[in-house]
Amino acid sequence: MQKVLGIIGWIGTILVFGALLIRGVPFLGIPSVYPAGDQYATYAAWAGLVCVLVYIAGQWRDVATFYQGRGARYGTVSIVSVIVFLGILVAVNYLGTRQSKRWDLTANQVYSLSDQTIKILKELKEPVKVTVFERNDRQDVHKDRLQEYQYQTTKLTTEYIDPDREPTRAGAAKVDTLPTILFEYQGRTERVTNSNEQDLTNALIKVVTGAARKVYFTQGHGEKDTASTDRGGLSTAVEQMKQDNFTVEQLVLIQQKTVPADATIVAIAGPTTDFFQPEIVALNDYVARGGKVLVMLDPLLKGPAQPLLTQFLADWGIRAGGDVVLDASGMGQMLGTDASVPVAAQYPPHAITEGFRVITAYPMARSMTPIEGGSNAHTAQPLVNTSAQSWSEADLASLSTGKAEVAFNADKGDKQGPITLGAAVSAPATVTPPPSGNSTPASPDSERKPETRVVAIGDSDFASNMAIGISGNRDFFMNSLNWLSQQENLIAVRPRQPEDRRLTLTADQQNRILILTLFVIPGLVFGTGVYTWWKRR
Repeated sequence: MQKVLGIIGWIGTILVFGALLIRGVPFLGIPSVYPAGDQYATYAAWAGLVCVLVYIAGQWRDVATFYQGRGARYGTVSIVSVIVFLGILVAVNYLGTRQSKRWDLTANQVYSLSDQTIKILKELKEPVKVTVFERNDRQDVHKDRLQEYQYQTTKLTTEYIDPDREPTRAGAAKVDTLPTILFEYQGRTERVTNSNEQDLTNALIKVVTGAARKVYFTQGHGEKDTASTDRGGLSTAVEQMKQDNFTVEQLVLIQQKTVPADATIVAIAGPTTDFFQPEIVALNDYVARGGKVLVMLDPLLKGPAQPLLTQFLADWGIRAGGDVVLDASGMGQMLGTDASVPVAAQYPPHAITEGFRVITAYPMARSMTPIEGGSNAHTAQPLVNTSAQSWSEADLASLSTGKAEVAFNADKGDKQGPITLGAAVSAPATVTPPPSGNSTPASPDSERKPETRVVAIGDSDFASNMAIGISGNRDFFMNSLNWLSQQENLIAVRPRQPEDRRLTLTADQQNRILILTLFVIPGLVFGTGVYTWWKRR
């Protein structure tokens, strides 16, 4: 009987070790010798375990006798402790291979994926393939970055190709420079030559959204210039729009008569004069077909009133205030500004500002508030509010001449904050539009129901070159455009830019640090040692 049990024990041991060889132990770096036999390995492991248990059960008398000694009990405790320790070690290594956890200690979180990137990855509906063409010895930097993307979704796969070893595939992909990173999604392709997050995410946005959305900026009424690189221009905003897969055109509506059929959004950026009646008619026809309009109106400190534009907004439930919003909270001092630049950190619930936790600043802004009870069955929602220490200044005439005292005065019509600076409204289209010129069968525009959307902001300077770099200004502007174009999956905080955190020292400061490190600190240590030696004599 003992011989039979011994044979069973040896068979069980062989089966267990054989199963380990067939399956391998990945988290210990042991590869599988026969990957196709994974199922047989499972059967062998269970059969081997049963055989070992049968052998142990048949030797119960010997086991009981052995454990009657004190040394055996102590030895068993030691063995069990070692096994538990090894088990914990193996478990930690196993979890480490399955879970990825990193801590980004940089001030601007530049080594963490942005909210926008994570949101896009988690909302992928179809697989995205990323092919990296780069030499083998330079692929690690791209792998590190793309692994962060893969950690957020199972829809993204990667492949790394060395063009020197596989020139045929590199030639078929028309790779001219290294590195080249190719994104493929539903038959569309997009390529970049850098693996930083901004470039990768921009390529992902373009390949997923398909046809670019076209934004027409109106001209002819003193609006801001989209091509200007001056402080008041919009060239920086336009560059960011291109990264989010928008194209920009200018529109002289009085000449065009109607809004082009391929317009995704019509933007009115800081006009200094009012629109003509035919232009308002064209805008009304456009929004009736489900058009989207972004209106950014500055305070009327100089220039004529704009009754037609303000009435257009009023028809959509938004009141453009004839005031200037001033902020005495002191928040603007952090940005080096005065009370004429209200700073906002309060954002009522809306898709545009979902998860928004940054400040925005608006140089010379007016109020833009929802009309209580709505208008024409259109009820707007507030987007951004200033602080309680702000107010809307009604005395524009004195303020424009610089003679008005910057102080709240309710008797003159001033209103205490918080003041709403932006509002948004949406409604179903009242006229069925023809197919848009930029729609394709694969474009999201071809599937969405026509819906009119209007966003009004009481300032255009916040998106200009001089202010778009302030904290959340860029994200607020781009989120408004993405909401208007019904691309809610792109509404988020965008990839962060590294901050220049170098410490600049004068020659005198450098000399002081040199003296401190070479003489003062070593001298104190030496003096302490001499004093201690002298006391112990």
